[in-house]
Amino acid sequence: MEIVEGVITPTSPSWAHEAATEVVRRQLSRRLEQLDLVSGSGNLDLPGSENWYIPDLAVVPADLAAKTEGALLPDQTLLIVEVSSPSDAETDRVVKRRRYGQYGAPLYLLVDRQNRSCTLYSEPTRLGYAEVNGPHPFGTPVHLPAPFDLDLDTARLGGAAPR
Repeated sequence: MEIVEGVITPTSPSWAHEAATEVVRRQLSRRLEQLDLVSGSGNLDLPGSENWYIPDLAVVPADLAAKTEGALLPDQTLLIVEVSSPSDAETDRVVKRRRYGQYGAPLYLLVDRQNRSCTLYSEPTRLGYAEVNGPHPFGTPVHLPAPFDLDLDTARLGGAAPR
């Protein structure tokens, strides 16, 4: 369960949603091991707001994850990935993009299953993000900058678009 702008929102992703998340996770896995990072969907707190997020995937330093029992802050992540669903696509596109930027998450990757595209947001600001790379249609590689420095293959994200 997440809290988005004060509204309690149940999280129960579909298998197609989970499959898209796994496509990203698998491509990151070797690089995460090299950099001593871990990925997961742990809680993110946005203090001073009515928000408590559970991203589809967040990447954090392994030592930080190992000693944190509660929530982390978005600025403690290195990458946040949200995969849109029909019920929450606008939240991922607008609200979370703005909030993750405001709370200092350095990179936010939106896998937009409804629009069949990926967009990478970087350079967080008080209003969201200053840099927008995309949207890129599924099948177009998306470059994840340092510390990842890898091209994400998005072709396998292109399963049937959810309705």
